Amino acid sequence: MGSYDVSDESPERRFRTLFISDVHLGARGSQADLLLDFLRYHDADTIYLVGDIVDGWALKSSWHWPQSHNDLVQKLLRKARKGAKVIYIPGNHDEFLRKYYGTHFGGIDVVENTVHTGADGKRYLVIHGDIFDLVVQNARWLAHLGDMAYDFAIQMNRFVNFFRRMLGVPYWSLSQWAKQKVKKAVNYIGAFEQALAAEARRHDADGVICGHIHYAVIRDEAGIRYMNCGDWVESCTAIAEHDDGHFEIITWADQLQKAAPVAQVAARAA
Repeated sequence: MGSYDVSDESPERRFRTLFISDVHLGARGSQADLLLDFLRYHDADTIYLVGDIVDGWALKSSWHWPQSHNDLVQKLLRKARKGAKVIYIPGNHDEFLRKYYGTHFGGIDVVENTVHTGADGKRYLVIHGDIFDLVVQNARWLAHLGDMAYDFAIQMNRFVNFFRRMLGVPYWSLSQWAKQKVKKAVNYIGAFEQALAAEARRHDADGVICGHIHYAVIRDEAGIRYMNCGDWVESCTAIAEHDDGHFEIITWADQLQKAAPVAQVAARAA
């Protein structure tokens, strides 16, 4: 990503906290290169890795670990060494790390879940969320089948968007469209949000920050602030907390598209 020439030592935007989930390192659909670029441009005092950072399911079926995936791991370790507090909450795809709760890897803490206290004093349960997915918990074979179907949709999406780019048409996501239009998907997302809000209430928290369903959103659910980080397979989103306690969703693909004309002008000038 040549659009930004920002050194590791002085990223342009610094936040109080960053929340990142569902990177799926080891899966062919992972856009690790975009997340690496994002982390060169953004920094935070605390970084939460909210599950499915590594895709153990994909690695079991076929080994895929390009240099960009290794670079991203090294980038996160480097941030931890430079003083950032990095907290890893494993999900279902990286469940092999759940046996290491309470341990530290290169300065990264591995925990089951945690409560984040915002700058305004509000408390947020941070959890991946798969334990509230009945398919994952009660029909793992169906979850794996759905995972393969999702991978197929991602491959088809790349094919479609290859031609859309040639025609100058913006990126379009098949899976995101389905999540918003297909009734069962809408109902599933609604039930998931309600379950996570109820869990936050049980922890006496003001909100919940999660991942798992690859659908970034910040909204209120029955008096609880529900925030989902999205993913780095399609939407390339993260949640950022500002120093005043305000949260926002950053969609990195959109930022790159906005910067693309500038990069083209610079190239012509050179």
